Amino acid sequence: MIKYGLHGKLTATPGNGDKLAQILLEAAKLVATAQGCHLYLVSQDQNNNDAVWVTEVWDSKEDHDNSLNVAGVKELISQAMPLLNGRPEKGQELRVLGGLGV
Repeated sequence: MIKYGLHGKLTATPGNGDKLAQILLEAAKLVATAQGCHLYLVSQDQNNNDAVWVTEVWDSKEDHDNSLNVAGVKELISQAMPLLNGRPEKGQELRVLGGLGV
């Protein structure tokens, strides 16, 4: 039951963390119906409101990659990019072995 996981931090420009988080929450609604999506969790750092974490679990990396083609996702990416403080860092790829809710 090995799944593909991705965990990454996106940092917004000062004062834009809430806007970035809202865009990512909209993305979560869109990809919730994508093939292979088990989890798309958006979290905000308690010590830095401009740091937003995204944790994803998919059946495969291919399913994750295909989620970028879900209607509306590319538009949300284009809204989020100007809010970022620099280029997004590559997320940490994980081999999800199991657990509650997976």
